[in-house]
Amino acid sequence: MKCILPVALVLSSTAAFGEETRQLDAHEHGVGTLNIALEGNTVAMEFLAPGADIVGFEYAAQSAEDRTAVENAVATLARPADLFVLPKGAECTVTQASAALESEEEHDAHDDHAKHEDDHEDHAEDKHDDEHEEHAKHDDDDHYEHAEEAGHTEFHAEYQLTCAKPDAITEITFAYFDVFKNALEVEVQIATASGAKAFEVERDAPVLDLRGLY
Repeated sequence: MKCILPVALVLSSTAAFGEETRQLDAHEHGVGTLNIALEGNTVAMEFLAPGADIVGFEYAAQSAEDRTAVENAVATLARPADLFVLPKGAECTVTQASAALESEEEHDAHDDHAKHEDDHEDHAEDKHDDEHEEHAKHDDDDHYEHAEEAGHTEFHAEYQLTCAKPDAITEITFAYFDVFKNALEVEVQIATASGAKAFEVERDAPVLDLRGLY
């Protein structure tokens, strides 16, 4: 999945609280994450949600019914204008959209493995090299076994929109909650030229007020 430049901007701009949120509430059922970057006439979004929120299960699709549910969900998530509705006055058009189902544990295992490799290099000259290597291997084996057993999945989507009148983006209506009944909340991080802000949008209050954001 190609990474859009403004998405990288929002991720770096919101790293301080975004990463903390992911660590403390990682894969919390009912809670998705929406990162937004506003830069000129471009609006970029990155959305993540647990598989259970979108299709009702988190194991790898097994039956034909499961696979159909995933395919339909991916197609729906690739239509951001139907999920995160911007004011008509902003005159926004979707220029790029992609969505996919990914294994959260596979990414975590990869990151954990990379960390162990870095730790091993840092201790390369230590007299306990063998002990560190054995410990790292043991941790990696345990982690991969856990990944196979847990099998958590996560939907990941990226969008880019061009808006003729970005100043008219005074709110976002989360029709997402109407489409996906298991979704309860979306944690939103927004980055603009003036800085980054965080919001929480819940099912019973699906409109995010952005007046005064600029």
